[in-house]
Amino acid sequence: MTTVQSYPSHARATLALGLPLIGSHLAQSALHVTDTIMLGWYGVTELAAVVLGASSFFVVFILGAGFAQAVMPMVAAALGRGDETQVRRDTRMGIWLSIAFGALSYPLFWWSGPILLRLGQAPDVAALAQDYMRIAGLGMIPALVVMALKSFLAALDRAQVVLWATVAAVGVNALVNYALIFGNWGAPELGVRGAAIATLFTQVLSLALMGLYAHIHPDPARFRIWQRFWRPDRQALAQVFRLGWPIGVQGLAEAGLFVATAMMIGTIGKVELAAHGIAMEIVSLFFMLHVGLANAATIRIGRADGAGDARALRDGARVALALSFVTGLIGVTLFLSLPTFLMSAFLDLNLPSSPAIIAYGTGLLAVAALFQMVDAGQVMAMGLLRGLRDTRVPMVLAAVSYWVIGIPSGWFIGLYLGYGGMGVWGGLVIGLMVAAGSLMWRFWARARGLAAIPPPRP
Repeated sequence: MTTVQSYPSHARATLALGLPLIGSHLAQSALHVTDTIMLGWYGVTELAAVVLGASSFFVVFILGAGFAQAVMPMVAAALGRGDETQVRRDTRMGIWLSIAFGALSYPLFWWSGPILLRLGQAPDVAALAQDYMRIAGLGMIPALVVMALKSFLAALDRAQVVLWATVAAVGVNALVNYALIFGNWGAPELGVRGAAIATLFTQVLSLALMGLYAHIHPDPARFRIWQRFWRPDRQALAQVFRLGWPIGVQGLAEAGLFVATAMMIGTIGKVELAAHGIAMEIVSLFFMLHVGLANAATIRIGRADGAGDARALRDGARVALALSFVTGLIGVTLFLSLPTFLMSAFLDLNLPSSPAIIAYGTGLLAVAALFQMVDAGQVMAMGLLRGLRDTRVPMVLAAVSYWVIGIPSGWFIGLYLGYGGMGVWGGLVIGLMVAAGSLMWRFWARARGLAAIPPPRP
């Protein structure tokens, strides 16, 4: 007989899983934030180059990460069914696909300079961005495999090790950045290249630590994911691929929405692009709170679905949405009350361009406050749907919302009507609002169909 959980118990379980995942996502974002802050101290052109380089890396990464992210709901559902063999099969093939994607994507980084020039970026910025991406692109394989291992461990309720490994990576990245960007401690002054080397080193170190933990700790080690790792599993490979590629495409559509925004603002000017980059880093940090909660929801919904517990599935979804709503309110409050403080943390205030960057970024954060709630809603709805292993229709709904509605709206308001960066960001609000509404409708339509009448609450 299935035990009916109360809403408070759902909240405790979601937070116990979600808080370490939130911390790990914040720490992961801090890797790029560290690059942004230190290069903001180094120079405006270098900062603009890394904004483009890191954003472009992220676009490719998020497409490949669909296979790694597919591991999370598949492992959760397998655990809900008590099928430990399937856990091992799905995890291995998720890692296989991650390695293959990382190897195939590297030419994009090597030839990134000409691509950025064709997209209208300034030659000096495009050249520095290419220097960054040629080095950072070597880290695509370790970054994707780390993502697959994080999905595996989080689904096993080992989210705390994911958190501490990521926090350690942030510290290492900051130290290597400090040495190689500015030439401290006897190291060469490499600027943008130094930031890329630091990122690559950190990704390789993270892979070594996570892989070793999965091999030696008794809980994940019992699945023996590294044993005969070279042996193909065509059925599991096909299952991970079918679930993962729509996740990757949806992530690409979402990430591309923000990169296209950066490209449009890049045509306005360097100061505007630098302000956009800093404001987007701030927004991304708060977005990670919602991503962590959505990951926790994916795992809990996946386990409930695997166990056939429709009541736990629906109640858990309601609690996850409530937690995400409260988190969104906190973000709105901070963006409206402390914009100057938040922007100032990313700049050397002695640079002549800093006041203009802060002033422009303050306006962007005011617009960001508008889409905090809808952004929270759409990422949570996507997480809930992934728990049901429903990815293809959500991919289409998201892509249409972002690219058929969001991007044209941003171009029309910001560039055609002349409202600049704030108008471009206004298009984000419209696209994300449509995505949140359509995805939420999709989830509840699916959830209602899982059982005709839920059991009564005791």
